[in-house]
This record gives sequence, C-alpha cells and structure tokens, in this order.
Amino acid sequence: MSRPNPEPVRRAVLQGGIALSAALALPSVLGAAPAQALSGRPAARWGVEVGDVTTSSGLVWVRSDRRARMIVETSATESFRKVRRTHGPVLGPGTDFTGTTSLRGLPPGEQIHYRVLLADPDDPRRTGEPVYGTFRTAPARREDVRFLWSGDIAGQGWGINPDRGGYRVYEEMRRLDPDFFLCSGDNIYADGPILPTVALPDGSTWRNVTTEEKSKVAETLAEFRGNFRYNLLDENLRRFNAQVPSIVQWDDHEVHNNWYPGQILNDARYTEKNADVLAARSLRAWSEYFPVSTLRPDKDGRVYRVLRHGPMLDVFVLDMRTYRNANSPGRQTADGQGILGAEQLTWLKRELKRSRAVWKVIASDMPLGLVVPDGAANFEAVAQGDPGAPLGRELQIAELLRHIKHQRVTGTVWLTADVHYTSAQHYDPSRAAFKDFAPFWEFVSGPINAGGYPALKLDGTFGPEQPFVKAPAKANTPPADGNQYYGEVEIDGGSGELTVRLRADGGAVLFSKVLQPGRVGQ
Repeated sequence: MSRPNPEPVRRAVLQGGIALSAALALPSVLGAAPAQALSGRPAARWGVEVGDVTTSSGLVWVRSDRRARMIVETSATESFRKVRRTHGPVLGPGTDFTGTTSLRGLPPGEQIHYRVLLADPDDPRRTGEPVYGTFRTAPARREDVRFLWSGDIAGQGWGINPDRGGYRVYEEMRRLDPDFFLCSGDNIYADGPILPTVALPDGSTWRNVTTEEKSKVAETLAEFRGNFRYNLLDENLRRFNAQVPSIVQWDDHEVHNNWYPGQILNDARYTEKNADVLAARSLRAWSEYFPVSTLRPDKDGRVYRVLRHGPMLDVFVLDMRTYRNANSPGRQTADGQGILGAEQLTWLKRELKRSRAVWKVIASDMPLGLVVPDGAANFEAVAQGDPGAPLGRELQIAELLRHIKHQRVTGTVWLTADVHYTSAQHYDPSRAAFKDFAPFWEFVSGPINAGGYPALKLDGTFGPEQPFVKAPAKANTPPADGNQYYGEVEIDGGSGELTVRLRADGGAVLFSKVLQPGRVGQ
C-alpha cells in the first residue's frame, strides 16, 4: 500500500534511544542470559505460537537461542498430569533456530494446553525451562466462533514504545479471548527503519526500542529475520501468541512498499534493487517466523490456503502480492494475470464451490473498491478510479464475483486491512457498472501499530456504498493520537448470524453489522 515510510537521518542504533537490556524490562529476551542458558541449556526466549488450527490439528512454533531438539507436550488440563509428547525437528542456524511441530489427532472444540521443551540434541536429558501456551481447536459441530483481524505493525517508524507499554492493543485483544487472530499483512515494515526517537507535532518525543537489523532497510536474509524478531521483543505480543492462534498472510511491506514481481526498485536506500531477490529472502524469513501449514523453509509452498474452522466457517487466505502483474494505470481491456494470477484464481473458485461452511471469509490483503495509488499514474490494488466497466485487475475480480453468483456460493464476506483506517463497504449490482454478481460486504481494519492515514476514494465499478469510515485528516498520524483499529467477527452457532464489529484501540465499538446466513442482498 502507498503508505511511505519516512526517511529520517540515520543515527547510531542505540544513541539517544533505549538500551536493549532495559527495554520493556525483558532481561530474559534482551539482556543477560539466565543461569540455565549459562549452564548450557537451550532457552525459548521469544515465546511460542500456534497457527492454522483445524478441528484436529495445530502447528506449534518456537525459537531457540541455540541448536536444540523441539519437543511439544499436550494435555487436556493445565496440570499436565497426563501428557502426549511429540518430537519435532532439531532447530539450527539454517532456520535461524526456529521450527514448527504439527500436532495431529486432537479432539475438536477443546482447549488444548501445551508446553514446548528444548533439549540439547547431544544430551536429550538436558532441557531448558518449558514455555507454555494454549489454544482451542475448531469445533466439529455448529458452535459459536469468534475471531479478530487487523494488520500493519511497526510502520512509518512507529515501533515498540515502552512509554506506552509497547504494542498494548495485543493485550486488549488477548483479553477478548478469540478463537484465532487473522493478520491481514504488513506483519513487518522491512522498508521502514526504526530509529530511537521520533519528534511529535506537539513537541514531545516518541521513543522506540531499537535493534541493529531495524536501523536500516532489510536486504539480507539476516536483516529480514531481524525484522520478524523485532516484534517479538514486545511482551504483549508474546503473551498474545501464547493464547491466541494465528492465521497469517503477507502484503507489500514484508518486502518493500508497493512491490510487484519483476520490479527493479528506484530507491537509493537499497544496494539490492531486484524485488524478486528481496521477496525470496523475506518469504524464507516469513516462513521461519510464522506457523503456516502450506510453507516450510527451503521448500516449495505458498501463502494462499483455506482454513476450515468447523461447519460455520472457512477462511480463504489470499496472496495478492506474489502472482500479480506490474502496477500500472489499470486500463487494460484484457488481463489474464491480474492481482491473483491464473492458478490462484482457479484454486479460489474451486475451493469456494467446494465449501460447505455457512460463512466463507475471504481474507484479502488489499481492498477491492478503494482507489489505492502508486505514484502519480499507477495503482496498487484492484480499483483504478474509473467507475465504468471492469478494466485491468478489476477484470479478474469480476470473473470471481460472477463465479460466486452463478455457482450459488453463499455467505461470502471480505476482510482486509492495508489502508491504515477502518471502514465498511457494501457492494451492490444495482449501483454498479458491472452487474453480474451478488451483493456482499467488505470490512477494513488496522493498523495495529503504525501511522494513520486519510480515507481513500471509492471506485464505482462494483457499486460500493460506505456506511461507515473512520480515518484521520492528516497522513501518518502517530499511534499516540489514536487511529489504531482491529475488527471482531462473531458467528452464532445456533442462528448462524455473523456479526462484525469494528473496534478502536481502547475497545470501543465504532460500527457493527449483523449478517444473516444464506441471505442475498443484505
């Protein structure tokens, strides 16, 4: 998304900032190693996380401070009186000492308690202190489901500020105890350095936790890895990860603002200007630092996938970055590649038709009808501002919407982030230039911890109407000014009703909408 990162004057990483040994009072993560590490026992100081949970499985993630064997023990109770042990991989430098272990054969709709042990691979009796987590498996019956979504973390130079308690919105979301969290992209800002201080308009100072890897734009694999590690310095996020499973997708800032395949960057900050090279390094680090069932470091895989969360919900995770064509004015009358690529479009149409879930959430890393510019003449998302018949990338979305209507796929809801404000759009063919589709809703949230930006224009091709929008009047407003948002989706297992709530940092519900299952045109 065209939310540029300011280019402040480079400084020494810690000069005038916060020494890492004191930052957020996390000595076990940032400062002196505890006694167990000094004695040679592996330690998991970056917390644990579970991703892509289904009715019977979950993928557990951890990072060690050294070479170690990953072991996961699960139990039905917090006492761990009866455990099931699963041996995972040996974690080593090839994956930056990260790894995942798949838990299978779990009971549906149950709270699973787990702990991760890291064992010395040369002496399995020597293990570090266990790190604990919990999650709920998806239900096998019609039961309530509730999840949150947002995106855009540590953007525009706004990093972990200990004066504000770090990424405090994660603690707020944790207390809501959702079944999972959908991160809609921009998990990092690889193109956005974090400096020790930022001067605020009122004359005060925003302070950041800083690291060497975040002192410049990410180009090497080590620097991309350091970007993903940076967010895990926040205690709120680590606590959140230990309780709330994730579904993660990526967008542009995992690599560079508004990047596309084949692009050669025109950015003086970079020595490596080939976006494909940078994207490959970022994707490897991304696959190392998130539990994603369709990706493994050093192996083929993909970001797009479907997560089936019981009979009430399927989540279709899109990748609008990897397979897109070049950003352009978007006036093509034929476009076979579009923003998804032909193969992903075929997959999405097939899986939507196969789905028997009451609700089909399409997790899109970019909005459909908001006009997102890329410079003076090109466009970054789907819309390009021409309210007439579909052109450019709109052609592919028109094909998808036509398929959904003609195949009688019901219950589709689009969720996204990217634009750094929150809004709700209803798309209706009676208002549209393209009319061969069924009405649907799109909801926008974010950022979690990044600059807020003004609202964008609507493109009339698919007939959007915007009953709600909340955005700042100025660009790059600091998180301290508000304008940080997340969304909540709640599905009633009895009635099938789906309720969307758009929330602000602090918990206030700004807008809510109740959708009825199987109803067209709501």
